[in-house]
Amino acid sequence: MTDKNVILLASDHAAVDLKTVVAEHLRSRGMAVEDMGTHGRDSVDYTEYGIRVARAISEGRAERGILLCGTGIGMSMVANRFPGVRAALCNDLFSAGMSRRHNDANILVLGGRVLGDVLARAIVSAWLETPFEGGRHQVRLDHFNQGFCDPFK
Repeated sequence: MTDKNVILLASDHAAVDLKTVVAEHLRSRGMAVEDMGTHGRDSVDYTEYGIRVARAISEGRAERGILLCGTGIGMSMVANRFPGVRAALCNDLFSAGMSRRHNDANILVLGGRVLGDVLARAIVSAWLETPFEGGRHQVRLDHFNQGFCDPFK
């Protein structure tokens, strides 16, 4: 069962501070947040936390998530291995909007060592507020799923 009212959130140690900022921003917008870790600055493997969120999105337990690591690159790579996940690494407002408008991104990925707090909050807002256009973009998304091989089965 999908929970449309919760945003799943996870980071590694390199982005735990920005994750806190993002969580506060989401809550200030009246959104429910499920923080799936990590909760400290001790070194952890980002893959563990990316898998938690990506698997939940892939299995339909939530509609959207936000992942953070040092650059966002690793989390993007992990998340996009899961069927039905469209994770987008966004470092600017235009990319955040387009990731939703044309690609219906269901996971936003941010770099904790790349973005400042103000820009990160603005990116999250743009991502949340931008609807998917559908139409020709839906046709392209349908191509994503044709013949998709699930590496985790």
